Amino acid sequence: MEHKKIIIAIDGYSSTGKSTMAKKLARQVGYRYIDSGAMYRAVALYALRHGMADTVGSVDEARLTAALPGIAIDFKVTPDGQRTMLNGEDVENEIRSMTVSQAVSPVAAVAAVRHAMTDLQQQMGREKGIVMDGRDIGTTVFPDAEMKVFVTASAETRARRRFDELKAKNMNAGYDEVLANLRERDHIDETRAESPLRKAADAFMLDNSDMTLDEQDALLLRIFNERTR
Repeated sequence: MEHKKIIIAIDGYSSTGKSTMAKKLARQVGYRYIDSGAMYRAVALYALRHGMADTVGSVDEARLTAALPGIAIDFKVTPDGQRTMLNGEDVENEIRSMTVSQAVSPVAAVAAVRHAMTDLQQQMGREKGIVMDGRDIGTTVFPDAEMKVFVTASAETRARRRFDELKAKNMNAGYDEVLANLRERDHIDETRAESPLRKAADAFMLDNSDMTLDEQDALLLRIFNERTR
């Protein structure tokens, strides 16, 4: 029996493993995966490169808003996985740096940036059959998504995961710095005026602090099968 195609929105806090679980689910069900966080990171990288943002939270909103029509973001599927493209350049590795992590939440809080990315994300989801993860996918980008999951975990658990991830990539960052960055990003994401981070009323709450990846993947697949029956 052919499943109906749906939109899957996976929202939640930084470093909860949203991207990993969204990628895996997309692979399992044959959907396209879209990393909305990478899109905001690419805009933050552009802003950093052009002196429109810094790592202590200041953003030149007027210049960045004016530059948005010249910022093209797309994804390319390669044998090494999906890569984020900024104006035709592969910036996948650079956008994962601590420097970009420190600039991304203030940049993502700019209303014009959110509007531009929301428009682009909605275009990408027109045909359905996508898994998109981010902060406001189930509340703002696709409020009618058929499957919504909100992922959370303790700040300490998330900081440990992020620290281990950066260490594995030989990126320098101390655990305390990572934890402070996560808490700061949580605060900005939750309190921004434009589409703040919050759980949609109809989203499934997934706290994966103490779950194995296999348990998590099995749960998501079960929810998907229920939603597409």
